[in-house]
Amino acid sequence: MNTPNKLTIFRMLITPVFLAVLLNGKTPHSYFFAAFIFSIGAITDTLDGRIARKFNQITVFGKLMDPIADKMLTTAALLGFMQLGLCNIWIIVIVLAREFSITSLRLVASSQGTVIPANVWGKLKTVCQMIFTIAIMLLGEVKHLGWFGGLKELPLISNILLWITAALTAVSGIIYIYDSRRIIKFD
Repeated sequence: MNTPNKLTIFRMLITPVFLAVLLNGKTPHSYFFAAFIFSIGAITDTLDGRIARKFNQITVFGKLMDPIADKMLTTAALLGFMQLGLCNIWIIVIVLAREFSITSLRLVASSQGTVIPANVWGKLKTVCQMIFTIAIMLLGEVKHLGWFGGLKELPLISNILLWITAALTAVSGIIYIYDSRRIIKFD
């Protein structure tokens, strides 16, 4: 197994650790530590793709599993935020509907001998989702520390950022579906 694929698997393995830390309100600075773990996951996402391209280590496993590892990490964050009152359930519904649809399209394409790699819209969606997720956790730490009057607006700020990612998610999903009509045999 090559290094990019190991990084992808590592990202999958740290996802439950990240979620446990995020939801552990008893640990001092849990938002900070969760943001740190999530950031490591985001960095591995960047590294695995760059390493794979630079050293010609692109594999079918990586093309299929890298987006799944991203979805695991970002969905865990959304579910954690929902549990903490920082994410509207409809955001999660939009994101999961898109993710299930695109993953299904990729599986159909794969069964037909074609791999649908991530496109620029999917990458933009993932980058925004990861940056906003880290920002929300750092703001959660600010709130926990009582700075800026306890940042009472955190749920509002969080939901605004997450609605932006939901919109990007929907747009990227529509583009994937539209583009797949030329790749997948639907008959």
